[in-house]
Amino acid sequence: MRKWIWIIACLVSTAVQAQSTGFKPVANLEQFKQQFAKTAQQTKSIKSDFVQEKNLSLLSEKITSKGKFWFKKEDKVKMEYQQPSYYLVVINGKDIKTKDNKKEQRISAKSSKVFQQVSRITADCVQGNVLNNAGFSTKVFENAQYFQLEMTPVSKGIKEYFRKIVLWVDKKDYSVTKMQMQEQSGDDTLMTFVNKEVNVNIPDEVFAVK
Repeated sequence: MRKWIWIIACLVSTAVQAQSTGFKPVANLEQFKQQFAKTAQQTKSIKSDFVQEKNLSLLSEKITSKGKFWFKKEDKVKMEYQQPSYYLVVINGKDIKTKDNKKEQRISAKSSKVFQQVSRITADCVQGNVLNNAGFSTKVFENAQYFQLEMTPVSKGIKEYFRKIVLWVDKKDYSVTKMQMQEQSGDDTLMTFVNKEVNVNIPDEVFAVK
């Protein structure tokens, strides 16, 4: 089970301190919350390339992966890893599909509260709705370019796997540009979204898990 939690956790994931250098507490928290919520409400879909950097505590070098990302409101997420090897993860509501060059597997999140929570975190993070997630205690910081959301798990199931999740929100359009996941093991993952397109038409078939 831990293997699958790690796979999905990569969706919502760098070895930086929570309040990074140059960041300070946000000046107007209520204004940020209102604008962030407005953007989340208006975000129906996202299509993007991504670069993922995985730092393993036992290795000195980063593991870098590249691929394609799709999101569709409310709870559809697809990630297709293309480099250095192929790997596919699809979340469609409470159903999850994974696929590599050798096999394909389907998992139901209904059988696990942790899966349900992780699926919700994924959707909340990518659409900017995470402030409404009661499973985290969230602090907000800012610098000249970004808001930074430091999310500390308070839910017992999530705390078992995640030490902290951090989001970077671009001040220009209040979109999530980077996501960080720090694991209890000391490993961490940074995901950066590039060539992002918001509210484009994405057929439901893209998220098929059957």
